Amino acid sequence: MFALEIDSISKQFGDFYAVRNLSFNINRGTIYGLLGPNGAGKTTTIRMVMNIIIPDDGTIKVLGRKMDELMKERIGYLPEDRGLYPKMKVGELLVFLAELKGMKGNESHKRIGFWLDKLSLVDWKNKKVDELSRGMQQKIQFIATVIHQPELIILDEPFSGLDPVNTNLLKDIMLEMKREGQTIVFSTHRMEQVEMICDNICLINKGNTVLEGNLNQIKSQYGKNTVVLDYEGDASFIKGFSEIERIDDYGRHMEIKLNEQANPQDLLCKITGRIRINKFEVMEPTLNAIFIEKVGEKDAQNSVSH
Repeated sequence: MFALEIDSISKQFGDFYAVRNLSFNINRGTIYGLLGPNGAGKTTTIRMVMNIIIPDDGTIKVLGRKMDELMKERIGYLPEDRGLYPKMKVGELLVFLAELKGMKGNESHKRIGFWLDKLSLVDWKNKKVDELSRGMQQKIQFIATVIHQPELIILDEPFSGLDPVNTNLLKDIMLEMKREGQTIVFSTHRMEQVEMICDNICLINKGNTVLEGNLNQIKSQYGKNTVVLDYEGDASFIKGFSEIERIDDYGRHMEIKLNEQANPQDLLCKITGRIRINKFEVMEPTLNAIFIEKVGEKDAQNSVSH
């Protein structure tokens, strides 16, 4: 049984298709990335899964059946927009939200204590929500999402507002949940996080599927014709080389896609002595590079976090 089955779903608002004929299945005990630029249809898809909006066509099965109110108790959902009560104290809020998920008394207090400690929020238990930073509020929202130990966890932009330390902490927690058999679906623009933790991905753009499947297999289809170059100096001359198909230049770091006939060693010879080379590595393209190539740089340039 799949954790989530999406079969040919579409959603139209007036003449605009937010999602068109989207299909994918998610195995239990995996981490699945739902990717795409702003307006691609990711949040609309998640809201259809959660039965917040109804698809015009197609079917959705969650944990083997259609979504209903009882099923929601087996799911944890972190929306992109926070739903916290700003004047409530953190501890009281979490007790209230745990009770909404069917948890009572000692059970909820034990779980709340565990998560506040794990996310370094114990000292904020008696503070009002609006006294917390944006990142702290995101961690409280995450606790509310997973407090009842759901089988399926759906996270819409879970790293929003988190600094690198807390982003890494949340990443480790997600991997731990996967090892314990929970299934995680998350939508994000942060390609580096997807690349580290996702088993499978679905990249959508303008409501349509662009890529779907196993992340390693997708990357292997593009071959090892990408060079990662860390350098010092003026490397602008590289852009004129005929063997180069595309360059993503970040100042002191380049991701260079070579054409099929190019030899990376020839490129290395051409640049040696003209700039200081700190790293020259031939590899599969990054997910970020694939994202830009498939979606188009014009659509993706404001959507990708590097």
